[in-house]
Amino acid sequence: MKVVIPGGAGHVGTFLSKALTEDGHEVVVLSRESRRLPPGVRLVRWDGCTAGAWTAEVDGSDAVINLAGRSVSCRYTPANLRAMMSSRVDSTRAVGAAIARAAAPPRVWLQMSTATIYAHTYGPAQDESGTIGGDEPDVPAYWAYSVDIAREWEAAQQAADTPRTRKVALRTAMVMSTGPGGVFAVLSNMVRLGIGGAVAGGRQYVSWIHETDFVRAVRFLLTHDDLSGPVNVAAPAPVPQRELMRALRHAWRFPIGIPATRWMAELGALVLRSDTELLFKSRRVTPGKLSAAGFTFTHPSWPTAAEELRHRARARSR
Repeated sequence: MKVVIPGGAGHVGTFLSKALTEDGHEVVVLSRESRRLPPGVRLVRWDGCTAGAWTAEVDGSDAVINLAGRSVSCRYTPANLRAMMSSRVDSTRAVGAAIARAAAPPRVWLQMSTATIYAHTYGPAQDESGTIGGDEPDVPAYWAYSVDIAREWEAAQQAADTPRTRKVALRTAMVMSTGPGGVFAVLSNMVRLGIGGAVAGGRQYVSWIHETDFVRAVRFLLTHDDLSGPVNVAAPAPVPQRELMRALRHAWRFPIGIPATRWMAELGALVLRSDTELLFKSRRVTPGKLSAAGFTFTHPSWPTAAEELRHRARARSR
């Protein structure tokens, strides 16, 4: 297949484009900047919002996987929240317009979304029929804006007039991979510094997926024509944050991790120029549609996934 990946020069796009190229597919990454890409991946420039020469790559392609969007690893200031919204919605609209104009549109359009769309909860796990967030009591008001971003992101895909293209919204949990700058690397550094304990009690759930299973889920969705609409891309066993860190400490053979109170986490997030929503929001998401369609996970359990990722990270650093 020919696969076009807008935003494919980022953390997730790099290992996904490498895997698809190794599968024998022609992979074209659309990026605002010149980046070093895996061997065999072709780079085409775009601005993420307007039509250009890049639209010719979409016309005649077999699949588009849109990963474009500003990183959420930042302070949630009004300016950054607006940038998160515009980068996601504008790029989605641009991709939709290119597909709509194509003489030979792709068969499938996988659009990145986020598990953050679901309500903050300590209760039962949520599949695709779960409660959308935004109205939860006792959470910061600005958390609702993150849900609004997810809603608008998905709405932009649904509004695109692409009747010959199957559309899937990838409601993706935290992708655990060994690449630099990813969530696993950040959490592992905390463990090695001795501060990988529970945050604010650690009761909040963390939804996650191993990078291998993320790639496998994408392959599955590219070829299963019966799957469309929102699809949760998450391992079947979300875990409380305290258990996530306990398993990660065990994987790295660091028995002690200093816990952090809420105010300590807020101070740390300020220093790291990140936001506490990423730490405090309880996301308990399960892969309803994938599991029902017969998809099986290579890494369904976090403790074994953490061990494998640690082994892979060590091999990568040698």
